[in-house]
Amino acid sequence: MASIVGTAQEQLSTPATGGRVAARVLKNIVPPAAVAAAVIGFWYLFTYFVLGQDQRFYLPPPHQVVDVGFLTWFNLEQVLLGLWRTTQVTLVGFALSVAAGMSIAVLMSQARWIERSVFPYAVAVQALPIVAVSPLIGLWWGWSFRSKVIVTIIISIFPIITNTLFGLQSVESNLKDLFRLHNAGRWRRMRKLQFPAALPAIFTGLRISAGLSVVGAVVGEFFFKGGTYGSEGLGQLLFLFQDELSGSKLVTGILFCSLLGLVLFLFFGWAGRRLTSHWYAGATDL
Repeated sequence: MASIVGTAQEQLSTPATGGRVAARVLKNIVPPAAVAAAVIGFWYLFTYFVLGQDQRFYLPPPHQVVDVGFLTWFNLEQVLLGLWRTTQVTLVGFALSVAAGMSIAVLMSQARWIERSVFPYAVAVQALPIVAVSPLIGLWWGWSFRSKVIVTIIISIFPIITNTLFGLQSVESNLKDLFRLHNAGRWRRMRKLQFPAALPAIFTGLRISAGLSVVGAVVGEFFFKGGTYGSEGLGQLLFLFQDELSGSKLVTGILFCSLLGLVLFLFFGWAGRRLTSHWYAGATDL
């Protein structure tokens, strides 16, 4: 009898579960696909009805971009190698931004006077005109990988500082009082209370900075073009494609830059859900 009841429950629950999965897939795939179709349609309209015949090399139609940038192996190989070198700069700069940004935020969270002393300089770094500062970075640290990483750090560090600091300071005061009542030291409160509570805000900062680190790497490569021929990152390739007036290859490079940022953004969203879903009901919205 028990086996019959169990079989009946399985038959009743399986379609419902399958329906929920299908609904979730449709909800996550159909809207982005519809937007992509609209963008491609607008792209065709703009290319053929807005741009003149002598201007279409600026923005070739999508099928021409696919043919030149994706189906021509020499061009695709060049872009993929550039993507790999840009990824290296991105990951190194992003890792250093995370280490430095979280350390600064932890330091500022220890006392208000430290926050008031340090935070204006963090804002100043965020507001630096990177176009004007890049030549100075090149003169000080050379026109090489190191300078590209420094530009990446400058562009991507601020969201990590602000979001980590916000998360550390948003712990409820009664919980802090409870830890003090049990004679918990400053670093124990940080490790057991503040840091776990700050994880959603920290991962929000990581997702924002992950995209900015790609921007920083491309900007750094665009300014610091040192290196041998054939060792260019995406930023350098975009500069070359612009000089060649090759719109198809230029759009291909831009698409791969966006893809790199999207992959990093999705990865940290997934990591945030995995690490915080057991603690926070809203973690699935990260």
